Amino acid sequence: MGKFICILFIMCLVGTASAATTESLLIGPGDRLFVHVIDTPEADQHPTVTDAGEIPVIGIGNVKVSGLTPAGAASIIHDGLIAAHYMNHPEVSVAIEQYATQNVSVLGEVKASGTYPIATPRSILDVLALAGGLNDVADRNILIERHGDPLHNVHYLFSNNAERAVSEQATVNPGDTVIVSKAGIVYVLGNVNRPGGFVMSNNESKMTLLQALAIAGGVTNSARLGHARLLRTEPDGTRSDRQLSVGDLQKGKIPDIAMSPGDVLYVPFSFARNTATMGAAGIASAAASAAVYMLP
Repeated sequence: MGKFICILFIMCLVGTASAATTESLLIGPGDRLFVHVIDTPEADQHPTVTDAGEIPVIGIGNVKVSGLTPAGAASIIHDGLIAAHYMNHPEVSVAIEQYATQNVSVLGEVKASGTYPIATPRSILDVLALAGGLNDVADRNILIERHGDPLHNVHYLFSNNAERAVSEQATVNPGDTVIVSKAGIVYVLGNVNRPGGFVMSNNESKMTLLQALAIAGGVTNSARLGHARLLRTEPDGTRSDRQLSVGDLQKGKIPDIAMSPGDVLYVPFSFARNTATMGAAGIASAAASAAVYMLP
């Protein structure tokens, strides 16, 4: 029995060490801490971090803890107690009892953006639920801006796969800001069944040309499949105009094409004024007017 308890204790220590290595929440001014020294209850304290980022510790004096994780603060206090010859082998733990900042801000494409009270770290799904969830035009790539620690900002993909969304979710700390951007829009115009602008709201806020055509209801019988055009604004601001064969795409003769936000796919008529007589400027103008057709 004693051997079993010893093994269990070692496993707990290993688990604690593993958790400490992944801990990202940092101590800040105004936070109230619990400093616990095992087997020495008289050394336990509940100090509040000063504006200078310090706490008073029995046997040491003021210790700088702001900007450290609780595990990092415990290590500093441990070393200080030994250096001050106050204890020879102290076992110290530090926990945040109350955060100075008790709110999280949720901004962007959610149903109820605003500031919400949270007293402890919460999962990203819990925080999004406080804001009513994502709206119909939300990008599923979400930014968690860490309060006072921008180098550790977190990007979270809110997958349409429920198991993946839960297993990969991130933690939101008090004081953080959650930013949900607007998803990109692609336009499918010309001889298709439902021309218009379509939000890139699938699993990773990405869409291929064939997927866009499917959402647009596919091409009609009179479409000139071999003379479709893909208009794109490149990162440097220039505009590209690429002719392609929708028929070859549908037959798998050429690979599907990933679309970018703002792309315009134009499928001309085979019996009327087609892409040869409709310039890029005309297609771009049609894309702007297609906003009235935009579907979620």
